Amino acid sequence: MGGRKLNKLLIKGGRPLDGVVSVSGAKNAALPIMCASLLTADHLALTNVPRLMDVATMAKLLAQMGVLLERSEDCDESGMTLRAENLVDPTAPYDLVRTMRASILVLGPLIARCGRAKVSLPGGCAIGQRPVDQHLKGLVAMGTNISVEHGYIHAETSRLHGARILMDLVTVTGTENLMMAATLAEGTTILENAAREPEVLDLANCLVAMGAKIEGAGTDLIRINGVKKLNGAKYSVMPDRIETGTYLAAAAASRGRIRLTGASPRTLDATLQKLREAGAKVECTPDSISLEMQGRPTAVGVRTAPYPGFATDMQAQFMALDAVASGTSVITENIFENRFMHALELQRLGADIAIQGNTAVVRGVDKLQGATVMATDLRASASLVIAGLVAEGETIIDRIYHLDRGYESLEKKLSALGARVQRLA
Repeated sequence: MGGRKLNKLLIKGGRPLDGVVSVSGAKNAALPIMCASLLTADHLALTNVPRLMDVATMAKLLAQMGVLLERSEDCDESGMTLRAENLVDPTAPYDLVRTMRASILVLGPLIARCGRAKVSLPGGCAIGQRPVDQHLKGLVAMGTNISVEHGYIHAETSRLHGARILMDLVTVTGTENLMMAATLAEGTTILENAAREPEVLDLANCLVAMGAKIEGAGTDLIRINGVKKLNGAKYSVMPDRIETGTYLAAAAASRGRIRLTGASPRTLDATLQKLREAGAKVECTPDSISLEMQGRPTAVGVRTAPYPGFATDMQAQFMALDAVASGTSVITENIFENRFMHALELQRLGADIAIQGNTAVVRGVDKLQGATVMATDLRASASLVIAGLVAEGETIIDRIYHLDRGYESLEKKLSALGARVQRLA
């Protein structure tokens, strides 16, 4: 690239997606599982780890703490081996944490393994307040002394002990952090109102493979019996359900026909139901999903909710689908208070969207028109890609570094499906 940063995506729209692509490993499962390596001195060998900016950032963060990390050069393998035998510095500095909220996931494992941690308060996407008070409240209940000074969480304990923790609100990273901490705590920890997301279950399955004793992961009540030490393990990260849903929504919006391999349909019930409501023909095997959309999609309303409800991470993509659908839809965002920023950019492409509070009313139009737009967060970027694929003429999406945080080989996969996309400086 000769030093030039290719930070824009040019899409020549108007072509239905058609073909077969493979789904990558889930970013939101890979990041906490990488943090689980802090809980043992042994090797943790992972496969199906996506090559993404957030994964590289997490690798950098773990490496500066003393984790030895090797990445497979074979892209097909997507392998990674981590070993935290000698943790030299249980600190997560601001310059790394500010770019990725998932960095907070080192807090629980560091306290459990080292008895202390210094972690910067997180940054990440500009999609609303995502406080870490549930993490801290749970760790205090388990015997951690915590103070927040100069933007850093300082945590210390002589030994974590089991506790009954009722979370005030459902939090995925909070559930994951406390579950990891509890694996090495003395006694039994019970997490009530726990997140039920498949990524939480995937982390629990990896921890169990390492020797943890966990029951109820995937439900709202998780019981963890602490053990003295965890071992190494080999584990394959689950497929990315949001990447899967994004390509399915793109195929539906473009009136295309695609098959996704290496997928996990059972994690996508709410998304698949809405795609069928939109008029798509959807067929599943245990590890693949085929979708065909003949004619214009029908508008579908969605209300975001914690899993197994409709994922907030799929809301923007469905707004793009509804923008070209027949009829009017109502989209209600119940998770994040600032997650309609993509609507203004979709309007630049000709979408008819009215926003009031946490509700968007989308009136489908016959055609979108290509224009220059700007990505504001990861899933907003995906909605603009979908809109660009169906718009007449050329669409240029600026600030696509967001896409590189969550979509592996996006242009390559879209090109394999017949889309005309290229990066620009």
